[in-house]
Amino acid sequence: MAANEKALSFLQLIRRSHRGKLKVYLGYGPGVGKTWQMLVEGHRLKQEGLDVVVGLVETHGREETAKLVEGLEVVPRRQVQYHGITIEDMDLGAVLARKPEVALVDELAHSNVPGSENAKRYQDVQDLLAAGIHVISTLNVQHLESLYDTIESLVGVKVHERLPDSVLAEADEVVNVDLAPEDLQQRLREGKVYPRERVPTALENFFRRVNLDELRELTLRELASQIDFKRRREPDEEQRMVPDQVMVCLSSRGPNSAALLRYGSRLAGRLSRDWYAVYIQTPREEPTVIDAATQRYLSDTLTLANLLGALVFTFKGEDIVDTILHFAREYRVGHIVVGRPGPLPAWKRWLGRKTIVERLIVKARGLTIVVVDPKAETEKTGASSLQQRPS
Repeated sequence: MAANEKALSFLQLIRRSHRGKLKVYLGYGPGVGKTWQMLVEGHRLKQEGLDVVVGLVETHGREETAKLVEGLEVVPRRQVQYHGITIEDMDLGAVLARKPEVALVDELAHSNVPGSENAKRYQDVQDLLAAGIHVISTLNVQHLESLYDTIESLVGVKVHERLPDSVLAEADEVVNVDLAPEDLQQRLREGKVYPRERVPTALENFFRRVNLDELRELTLRELASQIDFKRRREPDEEQRMVPDQVMVCLSSRGPNSAALLRYGSRLAGRLSRDWYAVYIQTPREEPTVIDAATQRYLSDTLTLANLLGALVFTFKGEDIVDTILHFAREYRVGHIVVGRPGPLPAWKRWLGRKTIVERLIVKARGLTIVVVDPKAETEKTGASSLQQRPS
């Protein structure tokens, strides 16, 4: 490890030593018992003499959950007027001023009321951690940003409340709250998850057995990935690892850039590596040349890359393949992720032309080129939807 990397690692250790610890109860759907387990732990910590408060708990009308809140100090919520409606949300300032040892903050991926200091609740939690307050929170696996396309394909739901995978990766402890799908369906029928009038629709849609099985498997995979990630972050392990970063190649007109970025994010997570999202700007794609719609699309793509935790670069180059390989050498990239190219016209084939991906595979040496079919990625999980081609 280089001297500057050691210095950065030590600086991160210093900063983290002043931060609170984050524990997340992770589940595969509403009603598995995440909030219940969080509250049970809150009572246990209080009995051990720790100063515990409820920053915010969502009971969703569940009497058993509401009863479990009793006996814990609850920081009053703030009330906000929005479009003539009174909305209650966590009072971040009040929790910071109270400065407990431990704060219980439910639903980590929740969006705050417009006009709040932070747009998302996970950002409130980050402020609490920075203030030295330990936080216990809850999260469903479908709210991870990188799983957006997978969840939409498997379950048919567009998840609007999402958070960067890095938030969960930085948690000090992740606990899987598991429940057999048939038991969860029974809890739903008994009115312990949603009001009874919503039960038939829920059973026919999100809570179908096939959906619950898929979500449960995704949760177990995510937990395994988190365990492996934390193991790899151990100092002794880190020193033995050869740098092998991940690079995702972006196009200004790529129709599936979001799916490609989410795949790259999860690949980097599995490998426990930094990752880069790189857009190569050729002379034909100068800002003065491409149209406004393409510029907006590219801007949205790079914003998503930032949200997913990538280091984003825009490089200028005459030759896309040469520029990609130059970047890979300079930034110690071992895996280059590219989208599956469309077919070349027959006349270009006749002239001996090759796609960018084909040229990349030929010229890359010692690198793994991962060719992803983004459309297939939304239909499948696992490696069957891609081709890995080590050069």
